[in-house]
Amino acid sequence: MAKLTILEFPDPRLRTVARAVRPDEIDDAFRAHLDAMFETMYEAPGIGLAASQVDDHRRYMVIDVSEDKNERRVFINPQIVAKTGAQVYQEGCLSVPGIYADVTRADTITVQGLDEYGRAFELECDGLLAVCVQHEMDHLDGKLFVDYLSPLKRDMVKRKLEKQRRADAA
Repeated sequence: MAKLTILEFPDPRLRTVARAVRPDEIDDAFRAHLDAMFETMYEAPGIGLAASQVDDHRRYMVIDVSEDKNERRVFINPQIVAKTGAQVYQEGCLSVPGIYADVTRADTITVQGLDEYGRAFELECDGLLAVCVQHEMDHLDGKLFVDYLSPLKRDMVKRKLEKQRRADAA
């Protein structure tokens, strides 16, 4: 399947709050689209990709934090039902290429959702997986990791990306 286009900051579509995926939408075509999302994420390269980042404003995301890219995880209509602790992690984002910043998030979370077949699950996550789940869920709520930065730093990021795009276009 063809690689999908990843929206980049400050594209206003990244600020769209995603709607829930209906059970009747979880079919073979949807699963093929999930495969395309994994392909896009791996090629980028990244460890997580929310539907909002590929201009599909439904609540689902794909994640694989394994070294050898063999632990594909699908989260449909995810909800964090518990959070504990705090950790600071230097995050990057496929929608904000080349930019990294320290973000404080919960250290351990419990997330509920549906898998690619519409089956309910609950998963306790910590470390990098917990950070990634929280990061991708922010996308589904129209939020980006740069929103955790000061307005001055966020403006600097915006200018840097615009300069980079102009250089790439030249």
